[in-house]
Amino acid sequence: MPVLRTTLLLGLLTGILLLAGFAFAGIGGMTVALIFAFAMNFIMYWYSDKIVLGMYGAKPSDNKRLNSIVDKLAKSAGLPKPKVYVIPIDLPNAFATGRNPKHSAVAVTRGLLENLNDDEIEGVISHELGHVKNRDILISTMAATIAGAISYLAQIAWWSLFIGERREGGSIVMLPLLFMAPVAAMIVQLAISRGREFGADYTGAMISKKPFALASALEKISDIAKRNPIRGNSATAHMFIVNPFKADFFAKLFSTHPPTAERVRRLREMRV
Repeated sequence: MPVLRTTLLLGLLTGILLLAGFAFAGIGGMTVALIFAFAMNFIMYWYSDKIVLGMYGAKPSDNKRLNSIVDKLAKSAGLPKPKVYVIPIDLPNAFATGRNPKHSAVAVTRGLLENLNDDEIEGVISHELGHVKNRDILISTMAATIAGAISYLAQIAWWSLFIGERREGGSIVMLPLLFMAPVAAMIVQLAISRGREFGADYTGAMISKKPFALASALEKISDIAKRNPIRGNSATAHMFIVNPFKADFFAKLFSTHPPTAERVRRLREMRV
């Protein structure tokens, strides 16, 4: 199933790039777009994790406390230790990325290390390792980078209607691209089901044996995110353990997280 979903995502990316190429320059544009699509597909598969890490300025971690927690939990999960990164953001949050368990990474924000206790950090890390163990990470990372690229095309189309030289019929040609943002949101929604978060919560709780600690961490992260949302590309919202962005129109378009209260309720009912 992950292979099928990955293939479908790459196929969708190719089709959308071909449409954009035709909108800009007809058949010649489609030819250029096809070449570009092959290059993008290669990059998305092999380097999408590095793209997402780079978007948030993630740096390899030298934090002994964090590395010790990741090492312990990876052994408990029967997984190779992922690379560990810290994101210079004060809002507590985290995500996992990579192609597969052998090529995975866990990134946590500076705020997570400052606002959560060790048990809560273990809960969060175990959730992210749950995504790695459940093989959610490749499809999640690719969906984020593809949807982000498509959203960027939509923004170009939007501004092209109002800025720059207006050639006869140019606005009409660009109109289809205005619908790219909802299309990008649909791609994320199709690729990333809300069930994956419940699955990672469950798997993570089994790894750490601390479902209450994960529940407490989710409550803290959600509360702080509501009061101090960050700015960023909403197409990456599904990667974080809790949506860190302001609940505006675009954030709602890309919403893939189940309600935090429901996640907490399920965790508090677990017995491990």
